[in-house]
Amino acid sequence: MNRYIIRTMDYPDLSHRFQGESVARALEVVGERWTLLILREAFFGVRRFGQLARNLQIPRPTLSSRLRTLVENGLLEKVPYARDPDRHEYRLTASGRDLFAAIVVLMQWGDQHLPQPKGPPIVLRHQPCGHIADPVLVCSHCREEITARNITPEPGPGFRSEEPAPAGAPLRPPERQARGRRSARSGLAPGGNAR
Repeated sequence: MNRYIIRTMDYPDLSHRFQGESVARALEVVGERWTLLILREAFFGVRRFGQLARNLQIPRPTLSSRLRTLVENGLLEKVPYARDPDRHEYRLTASGRDLFAAIVVLMQWGDQHLPQPKGPPIVLRHQPCGHIADPVLVCSHCREEITARNITPEPGPGFRSEEPAPAGAPLRPPERQARGRRSARSGLAPGGNAR
């Protein structure tokens, strides 16, 4: 029998869960190129509209639209920094800061698979130890590295055992919208440490 068929037979059928699946829901908010680049700039300390427009060379209407989406979804907050005329800056929220690891993984992937001739254009220095960081994804229990070869997808508490909702149904549960935005990493403090 084909090895692929044997391997996939060990897994439960998860095919009906895709409408409410976490990656798909996250991509509804951050799955567009400019959005990820705006978040990258925010992680590097860029907060003002003009700086974002200049650094990214993004059309201003596009930038306005993406910033509005990020504010509406609770990843950035719009904070006044000057009056007469009113001027605002965009600061990462806890929910936005939780995407740092995703940005770092994308940077690492680009450095490895789409390398520049002279090496990475940006490196990340880990302030506590002073070394250039080479971040890895690890299990919060055993601290072993997590790879695609050593994990198994299993139904979680939010798994849908029935068929997905009809097209056009809201992606987020109503109670989450009413309570506001919260960190998806509820068991971890900033920096990935257990609370």
